[in-house]
Amino acid sequence: MIDTEKFKGILEEEEKNLESGLLRIGRRNPDNPSDWEAIPGEWDKTGADSNESSDAIDEFEVNTSKLKELEIRFNNVQRALKKIDNGNYGKDEIDGSDIPIERLEANPAARTKVENAHLVEDE
Repeated sequence: MIDTEKFKGILEEEEKNLESGLLRIGRRNPDNPSDWEAIPGEWDKTGADSNESSDAIDEFEVNTSKLKELEIRFNNVQRALKKIDNGNYGKDEIDGSDIPIERLEANPAARTKVENAHLVEDE
């Protein structure tokens, strides 16, 4: 039997940390609160030289990449928390079988068993 309270605590802590990380490099999309968007780098637009502008663009691209990874993980953590609330935490999303406890301990937000992970987008 899975100790869902244990995993819920772990997932809630990770959710908080991920949201903090997301807020450092992005913001919630005002048109879609479940979506995140990177914050562009700061630079003096009135007298910016090409190097400063280029650095800001590079920073934005890096933040966009990091944000996407954090957003995927954040969404998976939230999905796992909903599964706990719905009573189906630890079930493989592909075949409905139990996800091994070792996998959940390594990745509490796992959506599938290892052998089915390639069948799920963004895991």
